[in-house]
Amino acid sequence: MVSEVTVQLVQSWDEHEIAALYRAGGWWKEEYSVTEIPALIRGSYFFVVAVHKKSGRAVGMGRVISDGVSDAYIQDLVVLPTCRGTGVGKQIVSALIGACKTAGISWIGLVAEPETEPFYQQLGFCPMAGHVPLIYQEDPRC
Repeated sequence: MVSEVTVQLVQSWDEHEIAALYRAGGWWKEEYSVTEIPALIRGSYFFVVAVHKKSGRAVGMGRVISDGVSDAYIQDLVVLPTCRGTGVGKQIVSALIGACKTAGISWIGLVAEPETEPFYQQLGFCPMAGHVPLIYQEDPRC
């Protein structure tokens, strides 16, 4: 599959394809609007799409949030279920790391979903001992 896919840094992409990827990742809420996706892409420091060469359709994506100087965070990495385990995710992460390094950003973090640590560790990510990811909640009863 890797030879059938190219990873591209993009400034825009078909909103419905991106929404389908978010759905595949389990991150899409039906109250979201596809009309917000262009702003999401533009607001990302980097946004990459893995494109199936023959069909031209997106089979994966990932993005970086950053101030462009000191830190970068990879998020929203998703590959369609039919393409998982084929190296597409590695291509996406490698492209995002390369873009960050080219921009002079060497501190690159992410929050991994449970059980995905080995995937990221083979790409150079290590657990951050002594750190715990937190999320803001309107009702902070953790």
